[in-house]
Amino acid sequence: MSRPAWHHPRVTRLAGAHVCVTGGSSGIGLAVAEQCAAKGSAVSILARNPERLAAAHDRIAAAATAGADRVASVSTDVTDPVAVRAALGEVERALGPVDVCITSAGYARPGEFTRLDDSAFRDQMEVDYFGTVHVVRAVVPGMVERGRGHLVLVSSTVATLGVVGYSAYAPVKYAVRGLAETLRPELAPYGVVVACSYPPDTDTPGYVEENRHKPEATQRVSANIAPRSAAAVGRTIVRGIERDRLVITSDPTTAVLVRAGALLRPLVDRHLDRLARRAGHGPG
Repeated sequence: MSRPAWHHPRVTRLAGAHVCVTGGSSGIGLAVAEQCAAKGSAVSILARNPERLAAAHDRIAAAATAGADRVASVSTDVTDPVAVRAALGEVERALGPVDVCITSAGYARPGEFTRLDDSAFRDQMEVDYFGTVHVVRAVVPGMVERGRGHLVLVSSTVATLGVVGYSAYAPVKYAVRGLAETLRPELAPYGVVVACSYPPDTDTPGYVEENRHKPEATQRVSANIAPRSAAAVGRTIVRGIERDRLVITSDPTTAVLVRAGALLRPLVDRHLDRLARRAGHGPG
């Protein structure tokens, strides 16, 4: 990394920017990609499933105000750094350097700590955390060289508190949060904005699959939360990018937890413990 030039922050403009979204074939990633395309961005999406990727490409192209030829999609596995670099090289050849990168690829597999397979812990770390690291490491050198860029690392509300049933997932999202908070001061002198997004429960295909695996105690916690739509969460991320917000939240509860979590932690923990006891979680 070259000597920092201490570029002054600038407001990110989406019109004309190349926005790359991982996990862009469904859910929050697709919503963000569509909305950026509607604002005049060139949009590229990376995801594993070729069929979903093709359908998402068509949806984004239909929304693109810069033209359907300003949309690109590549099937890749974010857990493979070599594949990630190849995919990003392909979309940059098509659309130019990546100006904004949103790392939305990931999934949650809830379950009781003692009943989850070892693979649940490792796989979520590979996809959600290392899948973020690989993409960021691929795009950051070019951003530093150009003296501008914008990263949005997608974490989760569970990176602000402990929720029963998320022992494999929450630590991964804490790691994503830690990465964003560490990169922010490291990359700021080079003109690169690093933000972290904390979506709450969101109505996506991944959330439907997640619900199939929730223990009863986790279901009790979720029952008190109405999931947001992917479009609504996408709008908060897009607005956060345009306003260069370093912390992006989509609901009042998460906003309070991110900003005042340490002060509220004892109250939140007691409430979650009560919900777990009512669900019969624990010995006896």
